[in-house]
Amino acid sequence: MTADFWTCPVFLNPLSNSFQFLPQCSVWTISPILWPKRTKKRLQRTATLLHQILFHSKINLKMKSPVVVSAVLLLTVVSTQVVRAQKKVQKFTESKVIDLPAEKVWAIIGEDYGAIAYSHPKIISSNYINGSLKAGEGAERVCHFNEKGTKFLKEKMVDYNPEKMSFTNTVYQAGRFPVDSEYTKAYYSVKALANGKSKITFEMHFRTKPAFMGAMAKGSFKKLIRDYFIAIEHHAKTGEKVTKENFRKVKKLYS
Repeated sequence: MTADFWTCPVFLNPLSNSFQFLPQCSVWTISPILWPKRTKKRLQRTATLLHQILFHSKINLKMKSPVVVSAVLLLTVVSTQVVRAQKKVQKFTESKVIDLPAEKVWAIIGEDYGAIAYSHPKIISSNYINGSLKAGEGAERVCHFNEKGTKFLKEKMVDYNPEKMSFTNTVYQAGRFPVDSEYTKAYYSVKALANGKSKITFEMHFRTKPAFMGAMAKGSFKKLIRDYFIAIEHHAKTGEKVTKENFRKVKKLYS
């Protein structure tokens, strides 16, 4: 994902009091990346306008410097934002106190790893894959989010620690999900509290495709995890499978 906007060498010619662009100036390139069409069009229009301005061999400083300065500032801002977005990994933490012993909550998220569909309101089906038969270091699962099976996540369990009731869930393949699997993972932990209660904590690190959508996606992801916690609690207490169809009713019981 690249956007090389500023590749024109430029200097101020003190003799003519004008900006001089060197002959070897090459116009920036907007690579075909996964930006929204509206964003692509705006960047293309900006590039076209600046191309017309910059490819004049000389631009009078007194008359046109505001245009040039504005163009340079615009390029700087856009380029900086693109680079920052490319490198930005979003993260957030959600937790919930559940009126159940930690062992019972851990049994659902840490031991019944392949059956997450029973305790997640958005997952249609899930199962172990690639030879995995149970939870543990290196166990893999696939989670389907639609009936066609085109929207899915393939995940692997690492740093598995049943004594501390914690593990890391990594995403290594995302089907029709706007996330970069290389930078997407979640840390699960369950902590025992007094009076037979427990606290579940979920810390997620992710990068979206395109990356600049990460900040916007964070709110949706946080809401999804809060709903997931409700589903875990309900499934642990009742044994009922939580689905898209019954989740609204389930959620009212815990609001």
